[in-house]
Amino acid sequence: MFKRIVLSNGLRVLTSTMPHSRSVSVGIFVGAGSRYEDDALAGASHFLEHMLFKGTAKRPEPQLISGAIEGVGGVINASTDREMTIYWTKVAAEHFELSLDVLVDMVRAPIMAKDEHERERGVILEELAMTYDQPDAYADMLIDQTLWPDQPMGRDVGGTRESVSGISRQNLVDYHQRQYVPHNTVVAIAGGVSEERATAAAERLLGDWGPGEPLDWYPVERNVDGARVALGKKRSDQAHLALAMHSVSALDSQRYAVDMMNAVLGEGMSSRLFMELRERRGLAYDIGSGSSHYRDCGAITVYCGTDPTKVDETLRGIMHELELMHERVAPEELDRAAAFATGRLQLRLEDTRAVMSWLGAQELLFDHVRLPEEVIASVRAVTVDEVQAAADTYITPDNYRLAVVGPYRSDARFRKLLV
Repeated sequence: MFKRIVLSNGLRVLTSTMPHSRSVSVGIFVGAGSRYEDDALAGASHFLEHMLFKGTAKRPEPQLISGAIEGVGGVINASTDREMTIYWTKVAAEHFELSLDVLVDMVRAPIMAKDEHERERGVILEELAMTYDQPDAYADMLIDQTLWPDQPMGRDVGGTRESVSGISRQNLVDYHQRQYVPHNTVVAIAGGVSEERATAAAERLLGDWGPGEPLDWYPVERNVDGARVALGKKRSDQAHLALAMHSVSALDSQRYAVDMMNAVLGEGMSSRLFMELRERRGLAYDIGSGSSHYRDCGAITVYCGTDPTKVDETLRGIMHELELMHERVAPEELDRAAAFATGRLQLRLEDTRAVMSWLGAQELLFDHVRLPEEVIASVRAVTVDEVQAAADTYITPDNYRLAVVGPYRSDARFRKLLV
């Protein structure tokens, strides 16, 4: 269970007391990500995330921020995605007030010194360059571009070398003032801290935060023309494949049917893809699929790495398993997939950070939090007919998009294989 309070300035605070936990995880979730950025500011949300670790009025040096949390044995970090930026800590419960104070200080009072801005620009450019040296990450970037071409949803969250090189300190100051406002922020607290203690600290540190009106996010543009195959030419010992299909949003009525279809197809070592392509045919060391959902769109994506000389055989094998999903899934297979999904969910939510993330992300993105019990009931209610309907709708050759990273000169062979 959890409690939600709304401060007078519109800030939402969600708390979940876990009496037997020795830790507490605190997250500040902000509506800032690549879907809020135009082309000129591509990467601004991620750049700003970095800058908030570089000093505040109260803690003017980076080590004073990280050191405050690490000095009590805690962890502090952040991440930026398409739809939100998250700043979080996990500490022993006795240090809760300190951890919230550090996060609030970062979010509300960053210095963003000019010399730190230029230094961090170089760090981010190196981070972007890393993507091209990691074939799996490169394939992941290419498949997004292929699914959602020429729009923020398909763009690298970190932006491009050109956009990052052009983002000024003033750009970040303006973006921070626009997006980092109570109406666009959620605080989530989970662990060995009472609701009263958590809400009192949030009110004290955040109750005087002034209002503002943030930028809205860019919706997906559908039916945009684009290549069905993206090729990343790279000398490597493995070819990395990502075969994806457009799917449903997080709020679509078919969401759980799609997730169960994906679980049967490629979740875990007992899935169809793993058993066929690794265990029976030895074509890949690691292969699986994932189902992702956003505010207005989603995707099902199969990933694997294979010998470059066996890429055609591997891709045909994947597409064969996809075609088999049109046949009726056996009830016992669906039961195993549901047990797998619900069991993993329950194991994950033993951790205070997972509970904090569960609360904060749903509240920020959807203004509503589904209880784990509700999600488990929805998963278990999926029928074999619903799974087959999802397969018939989304697993179709004209819905396939492919990204390949490997030592290939042309994408012609791959375009032929998709026909």
